[in-house]
Formats: sequence, C-alpha cells, structure tokens
Amino acid sequence: MLYIVATPIGNLKDITLRALEVLKSVDLIACEDTRHTKILLVHYDIQKPTTSFYQHNRFVKADHLMKLLQEGKNIALVCDAGTPGILDPGYNLINLAIKNNIELTVIPGPAAFINALVLSGKPAHEFFFAGFLPNKAGARRNRLKGLLKLNCTVIFYESCHRILATLEDIQQLFGAQEVVIVRELTKKFEEVKRGPATEVISYFQQQKPRGEFVVVI
Repeated sequence: MLYIVATPIGNLKDITLRALEVLKSVDLIACEDTRHTKILLVHYDIQKPTTSFYQHNRFVKADHLMKLLQEGKNIALVCDAGTPGILDPGYNLINLAIKNNIELTVIPGPAAFINALVLSGKPAHEFFFAGFLPNKAGARRNRLKGLLKLNCTVIFYESCHRILATLEDIQQLFGAQEVVIVRELTKKFEEVKRGPATEVISYFQQQKPRGEFVVVI
C-alpha cells in the first residue's frame, strides 16, 4: 500500500491521529526532504527508516519505491508541508502506482491554499488554484491576464522575494479589487492582510516580506 500522508504546514500539532498511526506502521517513509521530515518524526518519537524522494531523483527513486511496493512493502509518501502530489514530485509516484495497479490511499490533512481561501472570506463555492506564477516578469503578467478573465476566486503561491513585484502587477491589472495576502499559515507569525494592492504594497514596503505567501483575489 502507498499511503499519501498530509503533514503540517507549520504547527506540528496539526497532524492527524490517523497520519501518526500510519507513519508508525509503514516499512518506509519517502520524504521530499528527509531533514525536514525528521523534525516531525523526532517530535512524535517515530522511528522508521526514511528515504529521499524529490524533484531531481524522482524518476530513479520512483522505480526503486515501486519495486518495494510490488514486493509487499507499505510506504508512506510525505512532502515538506501539506498534501503530497500538489506542486511536488509526489505526483509522479502517485501516477506510477496507479499505472502499476498498486493499492493507494490518502491520509487527509492540511493544504495551504485551502486554509488561505477559508481565511480570506472570499467566495469558495468556485475557485481556481494557480500554483506558482512564472518567475519572469513578462510571463507572470501574461498569466495574471489569463487569471483576470476567470469569474471566480483565484489563489496562488508566491515567495517573499517576488511578492512586491507580483502585487504591483496585480495593482496594474486588477485595479482597486481587494487582495488578501496570507503569510506563514499556522506558524507563530501568521498574518492576513486585506485591501487593494496599493495598500498591501505600502505595508510590505515598510514591513520586509518574510516567509511563505498565499495570494487570494
């Protein structure tokens, strides 16, 4: 069985009882970053072998993990934070398991964009998750132009290094429409800023952007 296990996006107490039970019972834990996952395992005294499964080794390691699954091993797949398969190489392993008729299940838990959507107070009956926008300015603006055409709430992730440039693009394209910025979800310095992009830009020009951002429009 391949267990797709969601892990906390910040506060370690946000893990579910079922997730802890699975992590303690499997033969191996496949981690996006073993060092990061070790913090969680040590905190809950989980002593199970781990192996790295990340962007640059995902094809070679996926074949190895598939062989173990075919031999009858139980493996838990985790990412650094949140639900595996969303913007991480877990997607590759999940699809390979499906193609090889490996039994799999998901242990539900946090996903940053869902938490941010709920906190934003924006309509949640229909929304579009855009992942990360392109790094290059021109491509980013083109992507935002496409998102502007959608008649629903839009959510995407952004880094602290690009948040101001992205907000400036939003201001130019979306005008005075309210933007909600959610930063450092479930962590000590969790913060939610609401307002037109111009106001949010002014705030983060005075308060240096730090941490991980979710943008909701």
